[in-house]
Amino acid sequence: MNSRYDFIYLFDVKDGNPNGDPDAGNLPRVDPETGQGLVTDVCLKRKVRNYVGMVKGEQPPFEIYVKEKAILNNQDARAYQALKIDQVEKKSKAKSKDSGADDKKLAQWMCQNFFDIRTFGAVMTTIRSSGQVRGPIQLTFARSIDAIVASEHTVSRCAVATEKEANDQQGDNRTFGRKFTVPYGLYRVHGFINPHLAQQTGFNANGEDLDLFWNALLQMFDTDRSASRGEMAPQALYVFEHENALGNSPANKLFERITVKRNMPDNGESLAPRSFADYTVAVNESNLPTGITLHKKL
Repeated sequence: MNSRYDFIYLFDVKDGNPNGDPDAGNLPRVDPETGQGLVTDVCLKRKVRNYVGMVKGEQPPFEIYVKEKAILNNQDARAYQALKIDQVEKKSKAKSKDSGADDKKLAQWMCQNFFDIRTFGAVMTTIRSSGQVRGPIQLTFARSIDAIVASEHTVSRCAVATEKEANDQQGDNRTFGRKFTVPYGLYRVHGFINPHLAQQTGFNANGEDLDLFWNALLQMFDTDRSASRGEMAPQALYVFEHENALGNSPANKLFERITVKRNMPDNGESLAPRSFADYTVAVNESNLPTGITLHKKL
């Protein structure tokens, strides 16, 4: 990769919880000062990982390092075995020059085999000096355009778990629970792709990684459905491609060219948004800085 990329990704949710906060009883994450909804970068990366793992069948060079119930030390040990490096012996020679060279080989092997390591980076605890890999793709938290309202719903289960509960004559044995949803929210996230770090991890060296990442952003919600997440969908993806690796313009100045505003009714009343059609996305493509190309991928 010889070009830097900065991008804006818009997605929305309807009657779902895009990212529950475990510190708040799984309520949708929210900025307490503005009321705007938040979705963490970790949540979005999880969906990208799941998509790539499904599409590529968890086969090298598209295996996924961070996945459900994965034992990371066992993943690291595979690199030692593949390179025929004695893990115990290397640990005893941790400060030697040979050990440092081995660490780089181990990290390189992990990047070559695991898509998410060479894309997002990772911290591999059993590989000393090169165990921390900085990934070329970084995402911000997603933030909703407007404040959201977290609706709480009581739900019940008519089935029981045990025969004792079924035979209880004291009354209704229904089990009650709670479910939280956002009636509607349009979220905006900024992303960055650093070609210098891509060269270090080997990202897109096979010519597939970058396209696979774009495809993941456009399709990952369709492969990640659940009752709690309602309807989540991508709505727009704008990519600023720089002519050179250092970039031709500051990212924040490019992001300012794309604005999202809520449409207001003719009578001036402020109605709560309930679809993407309630917003207008304005793109200023005039007089783009030299060396910048804007791509709309959705």
